[in-house]
Amino acid sequence: MRNKQGILGAKRLLTCQVLLTAVVSILIVAMYGLSAGKSAALGGLVSIIPNAYFAWVVFRFQGAKSARKIVNSLYKGEAVKLLLTFVLFGLVFAYVPIKPLAFFLTYIVVQMVYWFAPLIFDNK
Repeated sequence: MRNKQGILGAKRLLTCQVLLTAVVSILIVAMYGLSAGKSAALGGLVSIIPNAYFAWVVFRFQGAKSARKIVNSLYKGEAVKLLLTFVLFGLVFAYVPIKPLAFFLTYIVVQMVYWFAPLIFDNK
């Protein structure tokens, strides 16, 4: 049986991150211009892509019989998520001219969705 509540929660978090990235990017475009807005969007994507990969890896296996696979997928998912984050940061810094403040601000704000998830989502 699939862990529908866990999958639903992951989808909700990722959706919230995508929407927050869009809102912050639009606000930054309005205040500081298109170049800063692109940097903000990239900051959000550098946060979202590794988190989406992690959610996909973690929720591949379900049920008590798959407990060992679930734990292994957690470790593998977290390790690859960190590696993917470093690679994405490196690619952005190497190949894209960015506005650092907009980039990091959006990255941090999107990462903070996890901190506020218990307040945002009702898990009754």
